Amino acid sequence: MQRTRIIRELNDQLRQHGIGGKVYITSGIQALEEWLGRAIITAVREFDQFDQSNDPYGEHDMGTVDVAGTKAMWKIDYYDASIAYASDDPADPQKTVRVLTIMLADEY
Repeated sequence: MQRTRIIRELNDQLRQHGIGGKVYITSGIQALEEWLGRAIITAVREFDQFDQSNDPYGEHDMGTVDVAGTKAMWKIDYYDASIAYASDDPADPQKTVRVLTIMLADEY
């Protein structure tokens, strides 16, 4: 489906390159040793193990990584331009602010 492909590409652009939205790192990630925090961010950027079990809608909007025994996850949410409400069209980058949050799994 075209709409899903557009959403997936916009999500991948944000996750892999930090382009097209905002990226937030939780306090749990920030509190880790610097090398581990950086390794988790790199693992999120490089994540490519999407399948039906972890990406049922094909949007590449959530995932988990395990780095040196530390479980982390990431999630992309879609907001309207004011970042107050959910976007009514995540496929339209003019209407949507993407927010990628990288967190420890136990912070979810």
